[in-house]
Amino acid sequence: MEIGIDSFAAMMSGNEENAISDALAMEQLLDRIAFADQVGLDYFGIGEHHRKGFLDSAPTLILAAAAAQTKNIRLGTAVTVLSAADPVRVFQQHATLDLISGGRAEMVAGRGSFIDAYPLFGLDLNDYDALFIEKLDLLLKIRDNETISWSGKFRPALKNQSIYPRPVQDPFPVWLGVGGTPSSFVRAGMLGLPLMVAIIGGETHRFRPLVDLYREAGKKAGHPAEQLKVGLHSLGYIGETTEQAFESFYPGYAAAMTKIGKERGWPPTTRAHFEAQAGPTGALLVGSAEDVAAKILRHAQALGGISRVTFQLDTAELPHEKIKASIGLMGTRLKHLLA
Repeated sequence: MEIGIDSFAAMMSGNEENAISDALAMEQLLDRIAFADQVGLDYFGIGEHHRKGFLDSAPTLILAAAAAQTKNIRLGTAVTVLSAADPVRVFQQHATLDLISGGRAEMVAGRGSFIDAYPLFGLDLNDYDALFIEKLDLLLKIRDNETISWSGKFRPALKNQSIYPRPVQDPFPVWLGVGGTPSSFVRAGMLGLPLMVAIIGGETHRFRPLVDLYREAGKKAGHPAEQLKVGLHSLGYIGETTEQAFESFYPGYAAAMTKIGKERGWPPTTRAHFEAQAGPTGALLVGSAEDVAAKILRHAQALGGISRVTFQLDTAELPHEKIKASIGLMGTRLKHLLA
């Protein structure tokens, strides 16, 4: 099983006592990516947001900088907000990243967990689904064909147009990032794309029916079972002990989730809610390497097998050295427990 990290390049802004500059936050992020490579982690993903407190509006630029400082770790997105982008430019950027990294680039395409990009780029939220479907179709056609002819509703047509550069990898890895919408799982299966499931709350085993939909759709479309990979993205943190991990992670997690909850109509996050989510069946991957490894194996069994787990470590706005220590434990303990 592959172990990775997803980051939203979030600067420490919620706690004024610990606030740092954007430049220092970026420097520390690149240091963490290089360290993740050194300790043998498999993947590092950068998200895409267009709001205060997040520095990931141009993820491929961050990943290109990281590529120059790493040797083995695969580098990709978490997720690329494809609905709000031009698929031609998205492909060109990722193909360039693949060349810079020597064939270590990937993409997780999705619609994002926030809607900030839509008004920013003049898009109508009423076209939420149609935008993504059309742009994913164009992206995959560009990936699979050097020269294409294509027409759609939201972008000027392409007539016998060649798209460059071409990546090292053929085909270039494109995962589909999904939340809890059944049609998204079915779409990924029909297209034969690997699936990255974002589970940031609730009980992970409840996603099994949706994962089954994905695998059934892929099988009906004629895709081999080994192509239908399932990844799991969850909030998490590894500490020396589970007690230490809880005490480190909870305060920042509660503050961040309560803040987001005000936007989305959720109640404030309590310690009881946190401990339930960090319990045996909850979505949070917080604890010692041994306890988290056991939980991941339970999740894998409940979902019928998973190929990759990525930890979102930014949520609690922990200091750089604490996050780095957690990354070290992932490489030295967790990865070996799941080997």
